[in-house]
Amino acid sequence: MRRFTWLVPTLYILFLMLPIYWLLNMSFKTTNEILGVFTLWPREFTLDNYRKIFTDPTWYNGYLNSLSYVVMNTVISVTAALPAAYAFSRYRFLGDKHLFFWLLTNRMAPPAVFALPFFQLYSAVNLFDTYIAVALAHCLFNIPLAVWILEGFMSGVPKELDETAYVDGYPFWRFFVKIFIPTIAAGIGVAAFFCFMFSWVELLLAKTLTSVAAKPIAATMTRTASTAGYELGLLAAAGTLTIIPGAFVIYFVRNYIAKGFALGRV
Repeated sequence: MRRFTWLVPTLYILFLMLPIYWLLNMSFKTTNEILGVFTLWPREFTLDNYRKIFTDPTWYNGYLNSLSYVVMNTVISVTAALPAAYAFSRYRFLGDKHLFFWLLTNRMAPPAVFALPFFQLYSAVNLFDTYIAVALAHCLFNIPLAVWILEGFMSGVPKELDETAYVDGYPFWRFFVKIFIPTIAAGIGVAAFFCFMFSWVELLLAKTLTSVAAKPIAATMTRTASTAGYELGLLAAAGTLTIIPGAFVIYFVRNYIAKGFALGRV
C-alpha cells in the first residue's frame, strides 16, 4: 500500500489544477471554438485575447487601477494594525476583550452592507472614483483581520524583550521599529498577504465606488458582453492574468504563511 500513498495527493492536486488549466486553455481559443467544440487544447491557437488586453487601455488600466488601490490598502491596513495589535498583546485595559471582539465583527459583516453608506460618503467628500476610496473601504475589513493575526504573533514574543530594550535606553518607537518589527516579520508577511488577497478579489465595493478613472479589472471583466454574447476567450485571458499577482505574493510569503499555521493564527 505504501507504493500508492502518492496517488491520493497527486489526484487531489490534479483536481485542484484542472480549473486553472481549463481557464488557460480557453484563453488561447476563440469564442466560437469555445462554444462550438469540446477540446482539451486549442485547435486554433491564438494570442488575440492577450493582445487585446495589452493594447486596449480599458483593460490594462484596469489592472493598474486594481494594483494601485490593493497596494495602498495593504500598506494602510498593516501600518494601522501594528500599534493596535501591540496594545492588545502587551496591555490590559477596561473592555479590551470586548473591543477586540468588536473589531472582528467588522470583518464578519458582508461588504454589501457598507456599499451604499460608502458610496454616499465618498460622493459627498469628492473621493468617488479614486484609489483612496476603495483602499479606505477595504480597510474596514482588512485592519481587524491584520490586528487579529499580528496580535497572535506579538503575544508569542516574550515581554522581557521590551523590558530589556527599555533598560538599554531605547525610546519606544526606536525599539518598535528596529527591534520588535523585525522579530515579527513573519506575522507582517502573513497579514500583508491576507490583506492583499481580500482587496484583490473583492468586487462589490470596488465596482460601487469607481466608474471610469479608477475602475478595477474585475469591473471591466463584467462588461464584456456584446451583441454576439460574452467574449469568453477574452474573459479567460483576463482571468488568467488576474491569478499572476496573487501567485507572486504567495511565492514570497509562503514560508511566513506556514509559520502562521504553526502558531495557530492562520
